[in-house]
Amino acid sequence: MAKTKKKKLPLAYKPVGFALGWLGGTLAGLAFQKTWKLIRDEDDAPDALDPDRGWGEILLAAAIQGAIFAAVRSAVDRTGAKAIARSTGTWPIPGKGGRD
Repeated sequence: MAKTKKKKLPLAYKPVGFALGWLGGTLAGLAFQKTWKLIRDEDDAPDALDPDRGWGEILLAAAIQGAIFAAVRSAVDRTGAKAIARSTGTWPIPGKGGRD
């Protein structure tokens, strides 16, 4: 049985991925703040430990925040992977997927 050589993640993707992840998190945070301001006309979203907020408000804020962060993370990951693939000719993650 012959061993197939796995292509390793291009070294260039690690710092790029880190920088894009940081930038994506920042952008997602800003997008969530603006979205919450539009929905509730409040500067601060409720925190899970805020005694003055109800379950509905807290869960709504968490669901919106999660959806925004997931969408931004996917967009940033995909953009970074495509850029690496274009520049190196190798997809940064072997196989079909990525996240554990």
